[in-house]
Amino acid sequence: MIRQFELVETVKSYDPQADEDLINRAYVYAMKAHGSQVRASGDPYFSHPLEVAGILTGYRLDAATIATALLHDVVEDTGATIEELESLFGEEVAKLVDGVTKLTQIELQSDHSKQAENFRKLLLAMSEDIRVLLVKLSDRLHNMRTLHFIKKPEKRRRIATETMEIFSPLAERIGMQEMKNELDDLSFAEINEEARDSVLKRLDYLRDEGKTLVPRIIDELSVTLKEHGLDADITGREKTPYSIWRKMQKKDVPFEAMSDIMAFRIAVDTAEDCYKALGIIHNAYRVVPGRFKDYISVPKPNGYQSLHTGIIGPEKHRIEIQIRTRDMHEVAENGVAAHWQYKQGEKVSGKPTDGKQYRWLRELLEILETAAEPEEFLEHTKLEMFQDQVFCFTPKGDLINLPQDATPVDFAYAVHTEVGDRCVGAKINGRMMPLRTRLKNGDQVDIVTAKTHTPSPTWENFVVTGKARARIRRFVRLKERDQYVELGNAMLERAFVEEDYPLTEKGLKGVLKIFQKETVDDLIAEVGMGHTSARDVLEAVYPGTKKESVARKLGKIVPISKARAKKAQKKGERHGIPIRGLIPGMAVHYAGCCHPLPGDRIVGIITTGKGVTIHTIDCDILHQYEDQAERWIDVSWEQDEKSPNDSHVSRVHLTLLNVPGALGALSNVVARGEGNISNLKIVSRSADFYDMLVDVEVRDVKHLSEIIAALRATPEINSIERARG
Repeated sequence: MIRQFELVETVKSYDPQADEDLINRAYVYAMKAHGSQVRASGDPYFSHPLEVAGILTGYRLDAATIATALLHDVVEDTGATIEELESLFGEEVAKLVDGVTKLTQIELQSDHSKQAENFRKLLLAMSEDIRVLLVKLSDRLHNMRTLHFIKKPEKRRRIATETMEIFSPLAERIGMQEMKNELDDLSFAEINEEARDSVLKRLDYLRDEGKTLVPRIIDELSVTLKEHGLDADITGREKTPYSIWRKMQKKDVPFEAMSDIMAFRIAVDTAEDCYKALGIIHNAYRVVPGRFKDYISVPKPNGYQSLHTGIIGPEKHRIEIQIRTRDMHEVAENGVAAHWQYKQGEKVSGKPTDGKQYRWLRELLEILETAAEPEEFLEHTKLEMFQDQVFCFTPKGDLINLPQDATPVDFAYAVHTEVGDRCVGAKINGRMMPLRTRLKNGDQVDIVTAKTHTPSPTWENFVVTGKARARIRRFVRLKERDQYVELGNAMLERAFVEEDYPLTEKGLKGVLKIFQKETVDDLIAEVGMGHTSARDVLEAVYPGTKKESVARKLGKIVPISKARAKKAQKKGERHGIPIRGLIPGMAVHYAGCCHPLPGDRIVGIITTGKGVTIHTIDCDILHQYEDQAERWIDVSWEQDEKSPNDSHVSRVHLTLLNVPGALGALSNVVARGEGNISNLKIVSRSADFYDMLVDVEVRDVKHLSEIIAALRATPEINSIERARG
């Protein structure tokens, strides 16, 4: 265990102006506060904060951060308070300790929602000061180093899983590659010890086989560079067991097929020397196609810069080479901590959240604002952290970093939330492309927007960034609620009018406690979703209302389905709850069995949690609901003057002659009739005929009838009728 004077001397060695008194006072206070507490290993508890402080001195952190490391557990595990720490150590240290403490309080909860809330708090804390994350990562690193002392296997596995899923990606995001590698390896040893041991045995074998290989390769590379007047430091590095295993799994290759288990780093003085070294290496050795990456011109989001290339190098060995400046190497190893380091007594960082490498942090904060639940937030942020990067450009040349398989919609949201919300199309390298197109490195993307456009619920099926998915879900959630309120209100009005009772907000407020709702809108939305029936609300507001069944009202002789349909849709009458204008897939769903169109006589069936499904009145499915009168609802089409050309999908069944040009004739007739074929399925085929189902986008029943009439007059079409069921 490091002693007090050794800790102070270490800090003073890289920061002569460090507040020595602050570190001494924090050391003594923490040691007294933890007193006789012990860890699972049997060591005094104070050894833990001391080791955390020692880890941070390795990154040359300032005195306030070292003091925070010493004090990070005193509020949680002793009687100390934040107010007391502020009076003794100042506001800066107290805030940092408070940030770390808020996370630790619920860190070891097994509940997934607690883990998500923990991550949410971590993000908020580190957004105010990134040093909170540095202390937290060092705290987690020491806990992982001593994980084997915890007796319960399930607890060890849970901590290791959380480390690999949350803290390791965070370390990578702030560029602390060395810490990330150790966290991964310690977690890997707990989660899949057998796989790790297997990789280690193979690595040991390789080391024995090629004891002198690495030095020989380094010597030859050094000579090659010196012959061209370039002085460089060259080192060989071995991939970690976890990174080897992960790549084997991802690419489905055996260990023997791995070509970059050993990588060589070339460190030079300037960026110009990096490119000079690259030219020398490429001229001297054969390049492996597809292995070159320029992270100097286009840095990674965490600030990492380097040139990567693969070559058939000395002695015909296939190796990976990384070329960077010495300053780039420091950032590559220590990441954001490098910006807090002290050199010759001068602090080299500005504000801890300046710079492009923190854009991802701002994006996570935006997700935090739009996610409905902590679990949803955790899901979206994992998406952000885990995926490889694709680099694309705006028309102005600005660089946008995106995860692999990102689409133009992801790109639009990365540019700005408003651009994403109003996106209607995209030009990729000058060509209009579908919004679900997967972007590639170097693509130039121009987003086409419209002021009146809103996010489509279908986008969630193909976007990959957490920011885009959170924003789309938020829009759907808010729009869906608005529509459930609108639908529920219409259902309540209908029920109250039928019984000649007035529907008032005061009346609904009076029954909120009965239905355990906080607001009137909450109650109305419950009715719209089908969780609560309008008749139940009516009965609660006006107790004693007769609950006559629909069957009794209409007479037992007439089947419920036909009676309800007849009552709801008498020819020429327009009453019932209007559904036009409600977005399909939210509060209203159009049945796929009968494909109702504006102009059809329709009826609604309430489905709990999904709102209303619209059927035509002659749909065979309705017989299933004859004994469930409470699920029936009167609905009607309402023409929306603002969008009279809304398209709806209808299905037709047709028999087509098996002759050349028949399909062309079909599509031409539909196109001339201003319809659009959205799907086509061949049901059966013979030597003379095709039987097929065709989905056609039309405005209403009249539009469909016109297209069917035109198709019947087409020689290649033997028969056609609207499909039912």
